[in-house]
Amino acid sequence: MPLERIVATALRIVDEEGPDALSMRTLAQRLGSGTATLYRHFDNRAALVAHVVDRMFGVVELNGDELLAMGWERALRTVAQAMFDALARHRNAARLVVEQIPLGPNAMALRERCLAVLLDSGFPPRAAAYAYATVGRYVLGFAVQVNGHGGAGQPDDTQSAAVFQSVDPDLFPATVAVAGVMPVPIEEEFSFGLELLLGGLARLRDEV
Repeated sequence: MPLERIVATALRIVDEEGPDALSMRTLAQRLGSGTATLYRHFDNRAALVAHVVDRMFGVVELNGDELLAMGWERALRTVAQAMFDALARHRNAARLVVEQIPLGPNAMALRERCLAVLLDSGFPPRAAAYAYATVGRYVLGFAVQVNGHGGAGQPDDTQSAAVFQSVDPDLFPATVAVAGVMPVPIEEEFSFGLELLLGGLARLRDEV
């Protein structure tokens, strides 16, 4: 059985039923095969998860030379947005990324390209490593929030806006002052925070 079909089916299980539903037995049943077939490809569930996660990184098709030509700020912004979009398209995938540091070929290639851009732009090795790791955690953190945003038991933005606009102005005057723009749409919050993060990295780079 082709590895690509197995991993695609595993990702579909995660999308439809959540990451906890992904097991070798469930995957085998969905594929109409035995677990022995799967163990030819994966030693355990962790190995399967690693392949599913790396499939997510494979969606981000960015050429290393193109990233270098962009300059480090635009390159990191492009990578961060592409990863955010990829994870947001798959409702439960972000929680799998939390389980382990991505070390598959696609993740390694993307990390290599980003680190190369940072090093080429004058970041010392330690700063480059920390910058990439921080941007990655930032993207993942927002992806997890997007996945839970508006889910069962979660108030939607319309309900939240109504609450902000109806609070007692004597008790919450600052909240009333900004109620017209709350809650901040999570996609806009992501972009706003990313610019702050890149601005901080720019100052760090100028200081070294």
